[in-house]
Amino acid sequence: MILERIDIHPTHTYKNFQLRCGKPFPFGTTLVPNGVNFSIYSSHANSCTLVLFNKHDPEPIAEITFPDEFQIGDVYCMVVFDLDYENIEYGYRMEGPNSFPAGHWFDKNKILMDPYAKIIGGRDIWGKTPDWNNIYQHRARIAFDDFDWENDRPLEIPPEDMIIYEMHVRSFTRHPSSGVKHPGTFAGIREKIPYLKELGVNAIELMPVFEFDEFENSRPNAETGEMLYNYWGYSTVGFFAPKAGYAATAKFGMQVDEFKNLVKELHKNGIEVILDVVFNHTAEGNERGPYISFRGIDNKTYYMLTPEGYYYNFSGCGNTLNCNNPIVRGLVLDCLRYWASEYHIDGFRFDLASILGRDPWGAPLNNPPLLETLAFDPILAKCKLIAEAWDAGGLYQVGSFPAYGRWAEWNGKYRDTIRKFLKGDGHVGEMAQRLQGSPDLYAGASRPPATSINFITAHDGFTLADLVSYNQKHNQANGENNNDGDNNNESWNCGIEGWTENQWINALRQRQISNAIAMLMVSQGVPMLLMGDEVGRSKAGNNNTYCHDNELNWLDWNLLEQNSDLFRFVKQCIAFRKAHPVLRNRQHFQNRDYVGSGYADITWHGIQAWSADWSNSSRTLAFMLCGNHANEGTFTDDYIYVAMNMHWQPHYFEIPGLPPQRQWHVFVNTGCTAPADIWELGTEPILENQQRILVGERSVTILVGR
Repeated sequence: MILERIDIHPTHTYKNFQLRCGKPFPFGTTLVPNGVNFSIYSSHANSCTLVLFNKHDPEPIAEITFPDEFQIGDVYCMVVFDLDYENIEYGYRMEGPNSFPAGHWFDKNKILMDPYAKIIGGRDIWGKTPDWNNIYQHRARIAFDDFDWENDRPLEIPPEDMIIYEMHVRSFTRHPSSGVKHPGTFAGIREKIPYLKELGVNAIELMPVFEFDEFENSRPNAETGEMLYNYWGYSTVGFFAPKAGYAATAKFGMQVDEFKNLVKELHKNGIEVILDVVFNHTAEGNERGPYISFRGIDNKTYYMLTPEGYYYNFSGCGNTLNCNNPIVRGLVLDCLRYWASEYHIDGFRFDLASILGRDPWGAPLNNPPLLETLAFDPILAKCKLIAEAWDAGGLYQVGSFPAYGRWAEWNGKYRDTIRKFLKGDGHVGEMAQRLQGSPDLYAGASRPPATSINFITAHDGFTLADLVSYNQKHNQANGENNNDGDNNNESWNCGIEGWTENQWINALRQRQISNAIAMLMVSQGVPMLLMGDEVGRSKAGNNNTYCHDNELNWLDWNLLEQNSDLFRFVKQCIAFRKAHPVLRNRQHFQNRDYVGSGYADITWHGIQAWSADWSNSSRTLAFMLCGNHANEGTFTDDYIYVAMNMHWQPHYFEIPGLPPQRQWHVFVNTGCTAPADIWELGTEPILENQQRILVGERSVTILVGR
């Protein structure tokens, strides 16, 4: 005899709907036998009503108030049987106190989106103007995870071997020159995987892909009339749902599968996926912002509030998530676990991560429970965790972010030091630290070189081409009177502001770009490239293009042909890094010979061998790596010598001698014109004079001793 499950039978009826008390966990919606389990938390609401819509319909088909017996603690949970869950949208009405000083914003007239919604409708097609009269703008939908992963799993590339490529999903293929079938989408990136493989990167870091509203703060440009959007997406609507407008198939509700297909194909090609996640604030903004979800569900729990009921604004975006409240901490953990398990995501970069270490009143915590929880979570154990170790409230933690042996950091000090040295400001002492993986920041806390995510440019700020073409930002197109964006760019225009036909200046700019790439790729730590820097992408001097859906942000693929020499240079530098484990050490240098090779693991030089000039006026620096020390002697590598001359005059550099049977070969000389500026692996010519080399003004030379 087969016994029938009792929990497939309803106990309550509302109109034509059959109901039963549900399970409080997991939050959100879960498919159960013959029905859907709805579960939502609110500690201050007096009652909760489930609102059901047929997909896209303006009015609900039913509103079902949770019976008292369907509330377990502070969780409302209910099974609704026989729903056509593929064609249903749902939301909630919460009834409770409405008192600004007390922090309560309950309004039963608002329909609220489930914070745990796995699919969100309402913004299915990018840039399509919404119906502002719609009573429910961002609509939770019911997902079912039945994707065929074909034995895919996260790649678990060792951190020191990573080469990260930061990109914006839409910008990467939106330009007509991309030639993809579905420009500006997850599918578009998939078509460009061969390009990423040729370049040599093995991880892409995607700017926010969680559902956001591009129409948040949208407005026409006062001068051009062009619509300005929330283009970058650093303002989350739903933490569990991929951005529908980034999917070619979103009109069919297939954005989940499209994104999973992208991840699977990237993994097949040896490329990891890192998501840029924004847990510091939400799209609900300040006191004048909209009701979307958290504000109407349990405002006092989810946000940091002043004693008067106002929002703390450590994010610079109007509100701050109360991330060290246990409920919010659980939301963040559930979210990351979901993306790691259901989307096979390899890692996460946390925007303004220092906020995650603040207590409910904004004070920095010595032992932030959220950061500790993420570091030791068993599901996230193999995921990369990368912190942007500062916030808009003035907390700066580069080198001191609570790491628990797990967290890496965007190294803002690396960016600033390289930029200063590149334009000839000196700082050779600090430069030496950055090239070694910043041991001054990390070695004392036993944090390895791969803790340092080394970058010179990122989405926020100048591109590399603009870094050498502009002295000041030019953000007038943003409509904020050039007041937005950072004023401290440490850039140099090489003599003329912006575009020029002056051949000498253009040649200098190209050399400076090559210098920057070369220094990045020989630095210990993890290099990160900004999308398009490998082909000289410019944003016309705008260092804060957060609002532009146009060629200021789009990657023009014509640049690949126009700047083919630069692409070749970057590609070969990446290949060189991959070929030499001495550039990817797992431990910090000891500045001594501990394997008996006769050479220290790293030695410092200047114009004279074995004698670096550490003075404030010095603009020259060289170092040599002994390949026998690569990863504590576990691999035998070549010797590598790097000479950097950021002086405006050429200098002869005396080269340190090699062991017998080895000779110096030239890999890079940015003072030469292409194609002699760089050589393919294995074809590097022998250096004619093994005692010294002329390094041109503002040039970098890299030699290989084999």
